[in-house]
Amino acid sequence: MPILVQKFGGTSVANAEKIKRAAQRAIRAQQQGNQVVVVASARGQQTDELIADAKEVNPNPPKREMDMLLSTGEQQTVSLLAMAVEGMGHKAVSFTGAQVRMMTDDSYTRARIKSIDGSVIKKKLNEGYIVFVAGFQGMDDEGNITTLGRGGSDTSAVALAAALGASFCEIYTDVDGIYTADPRIFKNAVKMKQISYDEILELASLGAGVMHSRSIEFGKKYNVTIHVRSSMNENEGTYITHEVPQMEGILVSGATVQKELTKITMNGVDNKPGISARIFEHLAADKVIVNDIIQTEISTEKANVSFTVSKSDMLTARETIEKIRGQVHCDTVFVREDIAEVSVVGVGMRSHYGVANIMFKALADLKINIEAITTSEIRISCLVDIKEAMKAYEAVCNAFELDKTVEKRKQPK
Repeated sequence: MPILVQKFGGTSVANAEKIKRAAQRAIRAQQQGNQVVVVASARGQQTDELIADAKEVNPNPPKREMDMLLSTGEQQTVSLLAMAVEGMGHKAVSFTGAQVRMMTDDSYTRARIKSIDGSVIKKKLNEGYIVFVAGFQGMDDEGNITTLGRGGSDTSAVALAAALGASFCEIYTDVDGIYTADPRIFKNAVKMKQISYDEILELASLGAGVMHSRSIEFGKKYNVTIHVRSSMNENEGTYITHEVPQMEGILVSGATVQKELTKITMNGVDNKPGISARIFEHLAADKVIVNDIIQTEISTEKANVSFTVSKSDMLTARETIEKIRGQVHCDTVFVREDIAEVSVVGVGMRSHYGVANIMFKALADLKINIEAITTSEIRISCLVDIKEAMKAYEAVCNAFELDKTVEKRKQPK
């Protein structure tokens, strides 16, 4: 029998009624001839409530203890789901991440999966059970509970699908697929039928909240097709899969806006080999995740190095930079928190020209200044003043006709 992995997000299991609905979906999938594994998140806002509880007793709680605390949310969900399935007359069993030997490194609150032992799950599947696994969590080599960071249940689900040899993973959420833009901001965004791993990886790294980037990496590496769909209906959602030729005909697949950013500029560092390596070696050692990097030569002796980090990493990044300023002979450090990043993504950029022109003109027409520009093969990002972020985002979405289905857009030249 084929193995199907389903994942239910927090809003999809927020109360008893939704838990029963998720249980019925799992049962139906089993009745259709699948062995079913279900990964679940904590219910509703439970993770936020646990974080608030921790901050009440300790404003700076130890990360190890935070993982101990936060992992309990998912454990409650999977046990309730298993109870619901049993109550409907079917066999079910729930496991924690540690019980299925989901081994991670010891980076508390943002651990990375190293390996998964699927033997426990397969044994129960072969005995006719629907298996429920707590998402978002694992165990390090010392037996400590670890968590994978926000969105980590997506990663748990796709990693399990890969480990179990499943070719398909369904991600159930409160939206009915992946949209060309954030529909809460750009009201006319439309749902995409499919999107490539590379495109959704870029969108996820730029702040699109539908999928966790590490889950996409697992899907791409192990050839797991991911189906993002609504838990409220039976409609098809959006398929995340390998790139196919027709995708190149789409100039831009999606756009994002990211406001939780800080830009740090080191002015007047030594312009010689090894300086950038030293800067980012120290940031990596302090576990600061760097987004975009821009280096500009200002003379043969000096250069400016700018980079963006999430606001949650800002304090650590500043402390790191202050520690090494003398080593790189940095004149001044300039920090900006009043910025936002507007980006467009599409594999069609590889084979069509003029994408940058369309984006820059849309911003210029509204007299929005571009603070910095970064690109990849399938992405263009512009930093703008945060006060103009929403206006810039809407302008870019309109410029690339992200309010229309692919079939109705003007064909790129």
